[in-house]
Amino acid sequence: MALTFYQYPKCGTCQKAKKWLDQHGIEVNSVHIVEHPPSKEELKRLYEQSDLELKKFFNTSGKKYRELGLKDKVKEASEDELLETLASDGMLIKRPILTDGDKVTVGFKEAEYEETWKK
Repeated sequence: MALTFYQYPKCGTCQKAKKWLDQHGIEVNSVHIVEHPPSKEELKRLYEQSDLELKKFFNTSGKKYRELGLKDKVKEASEDELLETLASDGMLIKRPILTDGDKVTVGFKEAEYEETWKK
């Protein structure tokens, strides 16, 4: 099954991840995370499959995150509110997100990609 690669093409981290995938011959269906952000339901599924805290899905270094003052809100908001916020703007989502429908990685760490995605 082809992997789904949620990415923002201008993002340096996404470019590094894509280069790694290409070097390892791993095909992906690329989804522009800003033009086509995952829905609240899709984000919930990704989050539940990832074994990560939901706050790990936020692009904490992003301008939008700081502008909206989400640092404090993320600590107090309900899961539903956080998913709603993430789904509202692809720039709030940490990227890239890579999934095969079962496993999910968020961000790019070469060692994690080696362990999770290398055939």
